[in-house]
Amino acid sequence: MDGEPASGDVVRVADHRDSFLAWAYFNKASKLQARVLDWNEAASIDAEWWRSRVRESLDRRKGIPGLDGTDVYRAVYAEADCLPGLIVDRYGDFLVLQALTAGIERVKDTVRDALLEAAAPKGIFERSDPEPRKLEGLGPSAGVIAGAAPPERVEVVEKGRRFLVDIAGGQKTGFYIDQRDNRARVAEYARGKDILDLFAYTGGFSVCSLLAGASRATLVESSYPALETAEKNLAANGIDESMAELVQGNAFEVARSFRDSGKTFDLVIADPPKFAQSRGQLAGAERAYKDVNLLAMKLLAPGGILATFSCSGAVEIEHFSRVVAWAAADANRHVQILGRLSQGPDHPVVPAFPESEYLKGLLCRVL
Repeated sequence: MDGEPASGDVVRVADHRDSFLAWAYFNKASKLQARVLDWNEAASIDAEWWRSRVRESLDRRKGIPGLDGTDVYRAVYAEADCLPGLIVDRYGDFLVLQALTAGIERVKDTVRDALLEAAAPKGIFERSDPEPRKLEGLGPSAGVIAGAAPPERVEVVEKGRRFLVDIAGGQKTGFYIDQRDNRARVAEYARGKDILDLFAYTGGFSVCSLLAGASRATLVESSYPALETAEKNLAANGIDESMAELVQGNAFEVARSFRDSGKTFDLVIADPPKFAQSRGQLAGAERAYKDVNLLAMKLLAPGGILATFSCSGAVEIEHFSRVVAWAAADANRHVQILGRLSQGPDHPVVPAFPESEYLKGLLCRVL
């Protein structure tokens, strides 16, 4: 380093001959000390640069097929949208912002004003995840940063289906937006089937599957408030309460009790939380993913369908596939992979930044 840049300062990155490589913002406290902003030496990383990048990201969402009839999606996806450390999700008339780095914290007011100008939301709520911020030397930050406060539950529409979202207290930014296309894909296999939805959260997969003709759904979720919202989501979509059973409890324990009682299902969905926050936690995550898939396969009737997911960025799809294969071997099942699943196009993947593809899933037939 030449000089003593402060956290969040924009710095010039050069090679050993002092030839320009990129503009980046700096943070000495982070393991990722420089995050690239622009490869163009003529670029000026000023307020207008940030406003322009935000507008461009929002404009790109307007051209995404399949977002008609949908007002819940990712509007800014960090490095994939050339705005490292910034996440913005749209929930109807509200935006939820995550400022995950010192660089974004420095320009948060500029970003907020750009979002107000380009998207005209009723309000912007900050839900900056404390864990990534801790790695950046930052404290937690949450609350209204512009406009009105969101109601306790915001109603959104996803492909014509209605969901209630707790922006202030729900998981992630309130809803698993990244599973939108996967909910629809799994629902294609749901007609006439008895479904088990493990780690159901607020019931997104079950709502879509029941609307597609599933005969019944059992939702298992440890969070009582999430199950309350799931019940409201079922009602909001006109689904009779007799078609769904809501079970509060640890998904592993509930699945084992179903297995021990000889209960089986035609379709099992396993969408657990992130088991590996980093590569150092891969061994433990591997065991957890194997266990949940082993249990799911034991609960499937012959020829049943398994939709299984990992949102751990440290777990690559090839590794996840091997874990499912190991689970199949221990369960004495033959598995056919019918499709590989990932996040929707509002969460674009950048080839030079493979970590941007964090969500991976397998749609399987289990024989």
